[in-house]
Amino acid sequence: EAGWNSIRINQRNCGGSEHLTPTLYHNGLSQDYFSIIREITEQDGCQKVWLVGYSMGGNLTLKLAGELGSSLSSLRGVVAVCPNIQPATCVRALQRPSNWIYHQYFLKSLKAKLRKKSRLYAGQWNLARLPSIRTMWEFDEVYTAPDGGYRDAADYYEKCAALNGLASITIPTLIITAQDDPFIPYDMFTEPSLHSNPWIQLMA
Repeated sequence: EAGWNSIRINQRNCGGSEHLTPTLYHNGLSQDYFSIIREITEQDGCQKVWLVGYSMGGNLTLKLAGELGSSLSSLRGVVAVCPNIQPATCVRALQRPSNWIYHQYFLKSLKAKLRKKSRLYAGQWNLARLPSIRTMWEFDEVYTAPDGGYRDAADYYEKCAALNGLASITIPTLIITAQDDPFIPYDMFTEPSLHSNPWIQLMA
């Protein structure tokens, strides 16, 4: 009604898209967003694009903004809502006993997706260790990191952290987060690189 075109992006393997790619989704796939923006810019003529991401999508949104700088003229600004800008910190928080119900939900979902992917792409993953995995960190260590080309979970979390590239953002950026989010710890948002960049506005 306000005259905006709106596109919702499903992460890989979400929204019934498991059959479309042999890869698992993860915090480093910012180039997926870049490909979509480039397509709607070049093929559909959308010359003014704003990207909004939530949680992991927020990390990907900020990661892409840091990687691109101002090189993609159609990307006019980004919004990240409760982004997990430091994935290792967020996974540790998620694994606290107080967050057991959230942790179990996410882990169960990841295991189910992997089982479905394994049926679609036979031989791609060895599921022998899957039943014994009890934490998100273990899942990422055994499956997500190797699938994405990372050495281990710690390497994956470090290389995918949007926090590393916040200083390189040169387009209007709004970060909205809650100071009491149970597994997106607020102390991540006190980093100097976030507050020293004039392009970034933090709403907490």
